[in-house]
Amino acid sequence: MKAMKIIKRSGQEVPFDITKIENAIRKASQAVDYKNALSEGRIKLIAEEVAGVCEARDRAMTVEEIQDVVETKIMEFNATEIAKKYIVYRYKQELKRKANTTDEQIMSLIECNNEDVKQENSNKNPTINAVQRDYMAGEVSKDVAARLLLPADVVQAHKEGIIHFHDMDYYAQHMHNCDLVNLEDMLQNGTVISGTMIEKPKSFSTACNIATQIIAQVASNQYGGQSISLTHLAPFVEISRQAIRREFKEECELAGVEMSKEAFDAIIEKRVRKEIQKGVQTIQYQVVTLMTTNGQAPFVTVYMYLGEARSEAERKDLAMVIEEVLNERIRGVKNEQGVYVTPAFPKLIYVLEEQNVREGTPYWFLTELAAKCTAKRMVPDYISEKKMREYKLSKGEEVGHGDTYTCMGCRSFLTPDRSGNGFNNVANAGNYEPGKPKYYGRFNQGVVTINLVDIALSAHGDKAKFWELFGERCELCHKALQCRHERLKGTPSDAAPILWQYGALARLKKGEKIDKLLFGGYSTISLGYAGLWECVYAMIGKKLTEPEGEAFGLEVMQKLNEYTAKWKAAEDIDYSLYGTPLESTTYKFAKCLQKRFGIVKGVTDKNYITNSYHIHVTEPIDAFKKLEIESKFQKLSPGGAISYVEVPNMQDNIPAVLAIMQYIYDHIMYAELNTKSDYCQVCGYDGEIQIVKDESGKLIWKCPKCGNTDESKLNVARRTCGYIGSQFWNQGRTQEIKERVLHVS
Repeated sequence: MKAMKIIKRSGQEVPFDITKIENAIRKASQAVDYKNALSEGRIKLIAEEVAGVCEARDRAMTVEEIQDVVETKIMEFNATEIAKKYIVYRYKQELKRKANTTDEQIMSLIECNNEDVKQENSNKNPTINAVQRDYMAGEVSKDVAARLLLPADVVQAHKEGIIHFHDMDYYAQHMHNCDLVNLEDMLQNGTVISGTMIEKPKSFSTACNIATQIIAQVASNQYGGQSISLTHLAPFVEISRQAIRREFKEECELAGVEMSKEAFDAIIEKRVRKEIQKGVQTIQYQVVTLMTTNGQAPFVTVYMYLGEARSEAERKDLAMVIEEVLNERIRGVKNEQGVYVTPAFPKLIYVLEEQNVREGTPYWFLTELAAKCTAKRMVPDYISEKKMREYKLSKGEEVGHGDTYTCMGCRSFLTPDRSGNGFNNVANAGNYEPGKPKYYGRFNQGVVTINLVDIALSAHGDKAKFWELFGERCELCHKALQCRHERLKGTPSDAAPILWQYGALARLKKGEKIDKLLFGGYSTISLGYAGLWECVYAMIGKKLTEPEGEAFGLEVMQKLNEYTAKWKAAEDIDYSLYGTPLESTTYKFAKCLQKRFGIVKGVTDKNYITNSYHIHVTEPIDAFKKLEIESKFQKLSPGGAISYVEVPNMQDNIPAVLAIMQYIYDHIMYAELNTKSDYCQVCGYDGEIQIVKDESGKLIWKCPKCGNTDESKLNVARRTCGYIGSQFWNQGRTQEIKERVLHVS
């Protein structure tokens, strides 16, 4: 038998010890009449069968899971009385533990022994004090939320993996999920950071520096992603240009130098380029080196959309900024060894539009550069202006003439502006334009995800039962979402001045409540969903790639939308369907499903379940077919979704990258390409770091050249939830990464 591991209640991972199972069974056996007791041989046999189940599970099981198996095996040996004693013993021990569960969790965090939490977030290093402090506060917050703030049925469903109440560790505070930062208002009209007035900047580089301070402040006052637009920085290029022009003119006059207008302008533009480079480098290096109050770099997305520019001159300046951002990302950032590697942040989004999507269009050169950047660094991701303008229709707009705007972070999209008047400037923004749809300054209240796989397995193929359970679970999620909404109601603007008073989201008065921003569509609240692939397969034995599977999957999606529409109509709150990224929850849901239903081939036989509507990572399918199928589901996920294709090293095949990008423009709203970008600090290997099993069966990362398995000396970047992760992942997500098939050969 291989060396196995188990996860204790504190989260600490320790070696599997079969004698502990034998002792537990022996104690239960000794508590009954000798006539009903088990022989020593049968005790060892039961323990061996339990060990066999654990080995077959192919991951470290928790103590609770192992005890469930022990109960089952005792019952299989017809030792009913012993099983009862064992259950009673477990119950008594559970009562004793309830008083100090949180204490144990916190101590295991401090000692870095909590395996689940250590790899909960692939962009947090759990050995750092700031991260530990955030996790410790999170454990207390989760305990308070579960015992005092949330309904018992919501908490129980969350624990059992029937639903997932996201970011419970921040729920006790009056905090929201993600947002679109109104950077334009803050830069043009001023803001306040840490009690200091920040006026309109007088140069592009200063504007970039202020933007990074805003990003850090926003990240410290919410728990999700945020997005800024480069368009809001572009006007400062002209401000710098005029300042450089005045300065250079004075220099020429002082030196008595005369030159032609052409030479003069060429020098000015060269200096402008240097100013842009300085500003863009500030954003890149500040973002990756900043650490917010939750112990990580800000989850920030930078949006690049030429169509946002207000004039042709501004568009040309914006193009220069975009070009520099792409060049800076292609270069990468230096790791501890001074070698350029792929940074996790900021995430970049590039909009494909008529003026850049084909060879011969004015900004094709930017699209070629974006393709090179994606091939080397996995970003930017791509939004199709064409498809988005079909889907995102504000009041009075027609298909094909809708709005194009960025997601809030990695995939969460606002609902179109249904007010017809920019919400009548309910947020008191300084850049309000009557009649223009409003997106910057809006936000998401939070997410609760429904586990579709659990519904399907609970229904046992009975569609009537499926839809009955489906309705019950949706309403349970609704109840949980209402808790999120109610938690935000009554929040004073003083709770986060940078958000509510100084322009990031609003300019409310001191002491004013944010309630008016929670209704009428100004903000959204998200019903997440997970495991559509497994759900469909469990119910009808078909894949989403088959006509019957696709039809049933689309029916499920449509029903989810009907529920969000019903709640929205009743409460004037913009409930929206959201394709959950499931970073660590994919593993949690998989473990819960295995516990409840055992191993079901094609459904629970992996230690992960599929994100949102995605085609399973092991399914052989080409990139274009995958995007074609997923586009139908993405359209029915208006609150947020992103599709991807897995590709090999494409740095020598840029035309193929461009072909995929052009397909995205014509067929799907939002998509990305996943490649690999790794480095071994021990031997200098810069190819793909491999995932292998160690002697205990645990998945680990290993350099194929020198065999290094020390994660602290490996730079690995993988996209797992829209954002790129670089701090490694739990066992479920690691298995999912290992099993991904390429969609481009």
